[in-house]
Amino acid sequence: MKVNINCQKCKTLVLRAVTKLEGVDQVTVDAEKGILTVVGEVDPVCVTTKVRKTGKYAEILSVGPPKKPDPPKPDKPLPPCCPPCRFVTIDYEPYDSRICSIL
Repeated sequence: MKVNINCQKCKTLVLRAVTKLEGVDQVTVDAEKGILTVVGEVDPVCVTTKVRKTGKYAEILSVGPPKKPDPPKPDKPLPPCCPPCRFVTIDYEPYDSRICSIL
């Protein structure tokens, strides 16, 4: 959504108005670009109306499902010269007969 945001006070005013709506999961504001992003199960017309009631101009740019998160990157494999990791048990028996085990 395109919103005219000039200062921190404007940003706070818009954020407070939009976060009060039911069904809003996440709200982000890019003040430099003038973009308000709202994620959740909420009517875009209600969001626009709420922003306009704050005295700001609001225009819907796009409506759609939220973007899916990026899949996690796989771990880097070990170089072929490295043997696979394995546990090695080392037992130590001190003088007073207590056993200490280090993995």
